[in-house]
Amino acid sequence: MFSINISKAHCFSCTTAFFFLGLRVAWFCFHIMALKLKLLLSLSATLFLMQTPANGATCNNCFVSSRASYYPNSSQQGTEIGACGFGSFGAMINGGDVSAASDLYRSGVGCGACYQVRCTSSKYCSDKGVTVVITDQGSGDRTDFILSQRAYSQMAQTADAASYLSALGVVDIEYRRVSCSYPNKNITIKIDESSNNPHYLAFVIWYQQGNKDITAVQLCETQNFVCKLLDRNYGAVWTTTSPPSGPLSLRMLLSSDDGDETWLVPVNNIHQDWKAGETYDTGVQIS
Repeated sequence: MFSINISKAHCFSCTTAFFFLGLRVAWFCFHIMALKLKLLLSLSATLFLMQTPANGATCNNCFVSSRASYYPNSSQQGTEIGACGFGSFGAMINGGDVSAASDLYRSGVGCGACYQVRCTSSKYCSDKGVTVVITDQGSGDRTDFILSQRAYSQMAQTADAASYLSALGVVDIEYRRVSCSYPNKNITIKIDESSNNPHYLAFVIWYQQGNKDITAVQLCETQNFVCKLLDRNYGAVWTTTSPPSGPLSLRMLLSSDDGDETWLVPVNNIHQDWKAGETYDTGVQIS
C-alpha cells in the first residue's frame, strides 16, 4: 500500500510539472507569433509608405491643385516679349491660349509644354477648362500660371462667368501636362535675328509637339557627320559660336518625366547658306 501511494504522488507531481511546462511552451509560442505579426504589420506599413509617394510621383495624368491669374495689361492673346524667346509667335501660338509659368518654366526646359488648366468652381468653371502653351516666365499671388486673357476666360462656362472670374483676378485651379498638337504643322526652326553666318547661330524651336521636353540639341555636318552640342541660351533659344559648315542636320533629345530619352532626327536639313530671320520646316511631327 505504501509503494502504491508513492507512485500516485509521483504521477501527480509529473502531471503538474508537464502542465506548467505546457503553459510555458504555449506562452512562448504565443509570444513568438505575436512578434511575427507585429513585424509583418510594421513591414507592410513601411512598404505602403514607400510606395504611396512613388505612385503619386509617376501619375502623369493626375491633376495638381494650384492657382492662376492673367496678364492684366495685355491684349487677349499672350505677350510678344516672353522669356521663352518665341517673339510674336509666342502671342499667336495655340490661338493665343498661352501662359507664363513659375516653377514649371524650369529654366527654359518648360517652354513649349502644354497643360490642361481648369478652375474649380462648379458654378462658373467648365469641366474641360483650357489647354495652354508655356511661352513666358512669371509668378503672381501663389500662382503656377499667368494666363493670357483669352485663355483665362476660356475656363468659364459662359461669358458672364468669364466676367466674374476676371473680376476675381486669381482663381483656384487644377492642372496637368498634356500632349501638344498642331495639325498640319511640322516642328519648325526660326533663325534668330542676332545670328551671323558663319560665326554665330541662334534659333528657337516652334510647334513642339507631344508631351516630352527638348533637353538637348545637336547640329551635325551632313558630309562628315561631325556634331556639335548647342547651348540653351535662355528659354527655347539654342545657340552656338562657329557652327558647323555645309548643310546641317538637326538632332533633338526628347526626354520624359519617367526618364525615357529619344533622339529625334528631322527629315529636312538647314541650308548651308542659312540667314537670320528665316524659318526651316524640319519635316517631322511628334505624336
